[in-house]
Amino acid sequence: MIDQLRAALALFDLPGDIVGRAVEACETAAPSWAVREANAVQLAARTVKVFSEAGITDAHLQGTVGYGYHDFGREAYEAILAQLVDSEAALARVQLVSGTQAIVASIAALAGAEGTICSLTGKPYDTLRLALTDHPRALRPRGEGYVEVAWAPGRALDEGAAAAALSAKPAVAFIQRSRGYAPRPSASIEEIARLVALCKRHSPSTAVIVDNCYGEFVEPREPGAVGADVVVGSLIKNPGGGMATTGAYVAGTREAIERIAEYVFAPGLGSRIGPSLEAVRSMYAGLHRAPRTVAESLKTMDFAAALFARLGYDVDPKCGDDRTDIIQAIRLGSRDKLERFAHGLQRMLPVNPRARPEPGPVPGYADPVIMAGGAFITGSTIELSCDAPLREPFEVYLQGGMDLVHGIIAVTSAAAAVGVA
Repeated sequence: MIDQLRAALALFDLPGDIVGRAVEACETAAPSWAVREANAVQLAARTVKVFSEAGITDAHLQGTVGYGYHDFGREAYEAILAQLVDSEAALARVQLVSGTQAIVASIAALAGAEGTICSLTGKPYDTLRLALTDHPRALRPRGEGYVEVAWAPGRALDEGAAAAALSAKPAVAFIQRSRGYAPRPSASIEEIARLVALCKRHSPSTAVIVDNCYGEFVEPREPGAVGADVVVGSLIKNPGGGMATTGAYVAGTREAIERIAEYVFAPGLGSRIGPSLEAVRSMYAGLHRAPRTVAESLKTMDFAAALFARLGYDVDPKCGDDRTDIIQAIRLGSRDKLERFAHGLQRMLPVNPRARPEPGPVPGYADPVIMAGGAFITGSTIELSCDAPLREPFEVYLQGGMDLVHGIIAVTSAAAAVGVA
C-alpha cells in the first residue's frame, strides 16, 4: 500500500521533501491503522447484527410530513441508534439541528429553572458555554447556578475537585467527551465511567449528561454503557456516516428521554411527534456505514499526527496513542501558520477547493476563527475539515475524513503549505 500512496502523492504539485516525509509517516502509522481496522471490524459487525435483527423494509425509509404521527421508520431508527450507543431509548430528529441545541435542551429539561448545572470537565466549548452562562439569555446568566470543575492544561482531571462540586447536589452534571478548543486530552470511556461513578456515589439524584460529539464508534463502548443518564451527539458527525443531511440525537434512560422530548416539543406530545421528512433514508444509511467511516477518520488522524510530528510540531494525540474522538490537535505556534494550514487543506477538499479561508467572527466564539471545509453536507465534521481560534497557543484542530487516501493527500497539502517547524 505504501508504494501506491507514494504514486498517488506524485500526482500532485507537492514538494518532494514533504512527500518523502508523508510516505515515512504512512509507514509509521501502519501499525496504528491495523488497530483501527480491528476495532472497526467489531463495531461494524455489531451494527450489522442490530440492523439485521430490526427488520427494516423499504417502507421504513419513506419519511413523514406534517406532525409526524405514527412515523414507524423514525421509531425503528431511534431504537437501532439507542442500541448502538448503549442506551434504553433515543430521540433523533431533524428538528434538532445541532449537537449544541440538543445539549442545551437536555440540560434545560433535566435541570429545570432552578437546579444547579455542574460542568465536570472544565470549561465547555465556546458556543455551549455561551448558551449555558455567558449570554444574557443563557440558562444560567452570569454564572448563577452554574459551576465548573477546573481541568488544567496537560493534567488529569481532578477527581477530588469533582467530588467536592458534586457534594452540592447539582441537578445536572455535564461531561464533555471531546476537548473542544481546550488544551486538555479528550475523555475516554474509562474516565467517563469514573466520573459517572463519582456522581452516583456523591449525588445519586444528579442527572449525568455526556456530550458524545466526535466520539461515537471510536471505542468499543459508549457512555450509556457506563451509566450516563443522557448521551448527546450530532448526526452530521460520526453517527451520520457522512450521509445524514441534518439532525442530532439524545439517548439515555426512557424517563430522561421523554422529559427532554416534552421540553423540545410539548408536554403531553413528547416523542410522538416530529416528522422525519426526506431525511430518514440518509440517516439509516449513514448509521449503517458509520463504524467504517469513523475508522477512516481515525486512520487519517494517525497519519496527520505522524506527519506533523516529523515536521517538528507538537501533536496531541500522538500517532499510535489511544484515541477517544476523531480530532487531532496540532500546535502550529503562529497565526500565519494557522492560515497557511487552512489554505493548504482547502485546496484538496471536494467542494470549494478554490476558496481561500479567511479568519472571521463565528457566532458563539469570542475570538476570530479560521476554518477549512469543503463538505457535501454543510458543517459535516465527519467529512475532513479543520478549524482554529486565532489565539494562543495557535493550535489547529483537524477532524474527520471519510477516506484515508483523500485524507493523506489533503493533509500532505496542508503540511506543504506550513513547512517545517
